[in-house]
Amino acid sequence: MNWKKISSEYISKHQYFTARKDRCEMPDGTIIPEYFVVEMPTSVCAMAITEDNNVVMVKQFRYPIEAAILEIPGGFMDAGENTKTAVARELLEETGYHFPGIHYVGKVAANPGVLNNYTELFLATGGKKISEQQLDHNEDIEVLLLPVETVRTMLQRNEFVQALHVCCMMYAFQKFDEQQAG
Repeated sequence: MNWKKISSEYISKHQYFTARKDRCEMPDGTIIPEYFVVEMPTSVCAMAITEDNNVVMVKQFRYPIEAAILEIPGGFMDAGENTKTAVARELLEETGYHFPGIHYVGKVAANPGVLNNYTELFLATGGKKISEQQLDHNEDIEVLLLPVETVRTMLQRNEFVQALHVCCMMYAFQKFDEQQAG
């Protein structure tokens, strides 16, 4: 079932976009002369709910799809960081909110045919605004607070296009509903 890597050549080496061309052998002996892999750090995201039951959403322009879209907060992990620390940091940086409850809900691979990373998914609860945003130089993020049931309805109506965030919200709503049921 596993393929054997015969050789590997880097095409690009960048913190957020490292691409390589591998030559592989399948179990039946078939040679794949060029298999392209994009290496990326692990990413994290969270459906974040404030202490008064609003979901903290972020709206930002996404250059590759040329659209401003509504998302949940998230980003790449820093070297040496664990996932829970990374998601707490991303929440604070992007929104200014701190969340005492951070609950792991799963992980997904966005496109395992090309990308080698996973995204770790969380539900964050009890959020309270404690600071202003601390955005990277290339970020322009608008924070919006929407009632939990409004976000649930938007999710059911397919109003979110960021696939990893859709997965996170679906798993997070399961966890949230379990917590609410007691």
